[in-house]
Formats: sequence, structure tokens, C-alpha cells
Amino acid sequence: MITIVDYGVGNINAFVNVYKRVDVPVRIAKSKEDLQGAEKLILPGVGHFDHAMSQLNSSGMRETLDELVLGQEVPVIGICVGMQMMANRSDEGELEGLKWIDASVRKFDETRIQQVTRLPHMGWNDVKPVKDFTLFNGLEQDAIFYFLHTYYFECTNSEDIMAMTEYGEEFASAAHHKNRYGIQFHPEKSHHYGEILLHNFAKL
Repeated sequence: MITIVDYGVGNINAFVNVYKRVDVPVRIAKSKEDLQGAEKLILPGVGHFDHAMSQLNSSGMRETLDELVLGQEVPVIGICVGMQMMANRSDEGELEGLKWIDASVRKFDETRIQQVTRLPHMGWNDVKPVKDFTLFNGLEQDAIFYFLHTYYFECTNSEDIMAMTEYGEEFASAAHHKNRYGIQFHPEKSHHYGEILLHNFAKL
């Protein structure tokens, strides 16, 4: 059973549709009561860091999520801004992050980007796993994913980097620490490749 955290930010239905296609049970959590018994969690996110953190903090689910993720070590995957929220802080805002992974969120240096339209980083790009991870099973060769972001995840510990992507410079497009996973790209918009990744998460 996959539990998707609905705190008012993110395309919840897109994830529900993916899991329906691969025949994996899914439920949506809008309150701390809905989170009870969660086996795996998805934390989606789009937009501004502080807005997303404010929405989550005011949802009534923050304390329960911390207990599930940090206390019970329930597997969780943060997606796009959901990944960035797992960090300690972000250059995009002033609020503290969840501090689930020791990292900071930085803005891309536009002077290093060669594309005519430099920011945001938008469109399809390669994601290269740095070592074997179950999340990327079947995706080791030629997999591409859809990105839309201006800020990137900078891990304090290189051991937490799960995959790299190049956009002006290399950055961690996926991270992993214990039961916590983060991906900067949008698997729900990445067609077959994204479906494989989300299915892999369900099988962890």
C-alpha cells in the first residue's frame, strides 16, 4: 500500500493513476489519522519551498510524518520540491526544511548553463545512478526523466547521492539516506521510465 501525502501541493492524481496502471494499492492522506499504518509514503511537491513547507506544517501531519519516517523508518520518497523539503534549508526561502537528509538546496549558477533559456531546468534529461539501487532497477541504460526546477539538492555527505544529472554542472538528481529517498525529477510525467521507478519504490 502506497500512501500519498496530500497537503495541498502536488499533482496527487497523477501518482494515483500510475499506481492503478501497475496494480498497486494506493491511498491519499490529508490528515494525521489518514497516515496511521502507512507502509510507504510519497511526498510530492511543486512551487516555492516556503509555501510548500508552510502548507505541510499547517496540515496537522508534520509530527506524525516525522514519527513515521524518523521513528518507525517507514520508506518515503520526496519528489521535486518534496525532495527539497527533506533538506535542512533552501536558498529559495527562509523556513527550515524537514531535515530528513543532511543537505541544502541551492540555486543553479546561470553563468555555467549554455542553453539559451537557462532557468528553470525544464524538459528531459539523463539520470545516471552512481551505484546499484533497487529504485533504478531496469533503468540503468538510456533512461531519461522530466525536470522542472531552478534549485537543486546538495548533499552534505557524498554517500547520500543516488544519481547525478548534468545541467551546466553535475548535481544530485536523486538522494538516499536509510529509509529516505528523494528525486528531483517528475516520475509521474516521465512516461514508461517514471512508471518503472514508482513501481520499484512500491516493491522496496
